Amino acid sequence: MDMRTVILGISAYFHDSAAALVIDGKISAAVQEERFSRIKHDTSFPAGAIKYVLSEAGLQMEDVDLVVFYEKPFLKFERLLETYHAFAPKGIRSFLKAIPVWIKQKLFLKRTITNELLELGELNAKMLFGEHHLSHAASAFFPSPFQKAAILTIDGVGEWASASIGIGEGNLIKMLKELHFPHSVGLLYSAFTYYCGFRVNSGEYKLMGLAPYASDDVTVDKLTEIIKEHLVDIREDGSIILNMHYFNYATGLRMTSDKKWTSLFGFSPRKPESEITEAYINMAKAAQIIVEEIVLKLAKTAKELTQCDHLVMAGGVALNCVANGKLYEQRLFKDIWIQPAAGDAGGALGAALTASYMYCEGKREPTKPDNMQSSYLGPSFTDKEITNTLEKFQVVYLRLSDEELLDQTANALTKGKVFGWFQGRMEFGPRALGNRSILADPRNAEMQKKLNLKIKFREGFRPFAPSVLAEQAHKIFDISWPSPYMLTTCKVSSELYHKVSSATTMKERLYQIRSKIPAVTHMDYSARVQTVSQDTNPKFYALISRFYKLTGTPLLINTSFNVRGEPMVCTPEDALRCFFHTDMDVLVLGNFICEKPVQPEETKELLGAAETVSD
Repeated sequence: MDMRTVILGISAYFHDSAAALVIDGKISAAVQEERFSRIKHDTSFPAGAIKYVLSEAGLQMEDVDLVVFYEKPFLKFERLLETYHAFAPKGIRSFLKAIPVWIKQKLFLKRTITNELLELGELNAKMLFGEHHLSHAASAFFPSPFQKAAILTIDGVGEWASASIGIGEGNLIKMLKELHFPHSVGLLYSAFTYYCGFRVNSGEYKLMGLAPYASDDVTVDKLTEIIKEHLVDIREDGSIILNMHYFNYATGLRMTSDKKWTSLFGFSPRKPESEITEAYINMAKAAQIIVEEIVLKLAKTAKELTQCDHLVMAGGVALNCVANGKLYEQRLFKDIWIQPAAGDAGGALGAALTASYMYCEGKREPTKPDNMQSSYLGPSFTDKEITNTLEKFQVVYLRLSDEELLDQTANALTKGKVFGWFQGRMEFGPRALGNRSILADPRNAEMQKKLNLKIKFREGFRPFAPSVLAEQAHKIFDISWPSPYMLTTCKVSSELYHKVSSATTMKERLYQIRSKIPAVTHMDYSARVQTVSQDTNPKFYALISRFYKLTGTPLLINTSFNVRGEPMVCTPEDALRCFFHTDMDVLVLGNFICEKPVQPEETKELLGAAETVSD
């Protein structure tokens, strides 16, 4: 008789909707809804994601014992009402826009979710609602390799909390301290994201990537002083008080009070897609400095409160890999583990794990490197499914053995070819980790430009990450910790540096050759590293090893398999569509390899016109 406990976790209705399935404490599957809907950061009910996670386990909706939503809507509504009341009469336009939506939909979320689930099958499950930051905390602690750890979660806002410190031990989590809305590290960073012309809740990583281009330290220092004097009071424990005179997000329809920021900084908000001038580059650097200071102080407080040797992190700010790198360098903790799906998508997983361990009192058994299965928790496709897709779109292909595939791919990479690399189960979270990746040669000085402008169709300043053989990482980078999820930055080894001349414009700085691996060396000689081990992804490891044997360079460029404005590819058809509408040279689907025909118009027509959406 089957007595297992099946728990479905859901996040939805804000951004990055997702579903996760946990069976007897083990993560079975987890995926963002955007991968099925093809709408980036999709907020809708994750029907596609739920169908997948159930099918992966061979289950139906009726087999689910518990459904857990990642936050408490009534607490969120309480925060909304109290905020509008505190700022009244300011915010009436926002109030009139938001409240009807809440009354009609979000306030009765249990009914809404139940009706959505009934569309997927018979529903026998009990429904629970977890707190937003507890879901984040659970997503960080329960899959981690630690029996006991300090927990730090930082994001925009959940119900009331915008940052929290807790402690996890065994199968329990205890929250110790919280920072409350409207004072928020995540929303502060998002305000700068908005002011620099990027989209809030998706463009924060662009702000982080832009920061190293700042070359005027005096101006950056001055901006940092202005921010601390007028916008944010940073306390010694890492808590902050924002001067809401300058912010509009609490009750308004924009992040900042634009006229007040313009008066304070001397320049107006950048219009999206317009030229990025030095003013915004310097602002990005100042904002990054501020956030790093806050994160380090919060981590110190977590250490003092818990006296733990280990730290785990989640929440959107935990995706700031530059701040994470600085935190690793401080050596406050013996080890740090960061949830690879640290944003709201990971909240679905955390909600399910909270129910598994704290509600059902399941036994937790931490293992190394962790219990996330390397974040390969999404769909995979059989050879038959791949060949059906290739033949449907009349693509000429070869099926190769593992050895042939690795040899041909590694050789072609050394000749400057760019590969779409589609293998196994899709990654859960925002990073491509070698299963839905675009790969290229990091030694090629032209590759950053080619990848950004002709393949990804995105801003030229955006950096690319290296995936490096784990045992070789310390020889190429100043790194002494594992980074399997591409969530920390470190410096390229100084032995690989090239001297650069002084440059005045951003374009001049952008294309200077800084090291022997120029395509993955950022402006400040940093890189966002993924360490690849044979145990976690043997095929990707073997490919990098072949490239290493041919070139003496034990790493490849690894960027997500998508173009700007689209989610990472999920299916073979997604991969083909992306391949044929970019300048990628070769596509590998499992052990099938195909190149573009000389005249691919017929295939393009079959696949449909590419839609590139600005983000």
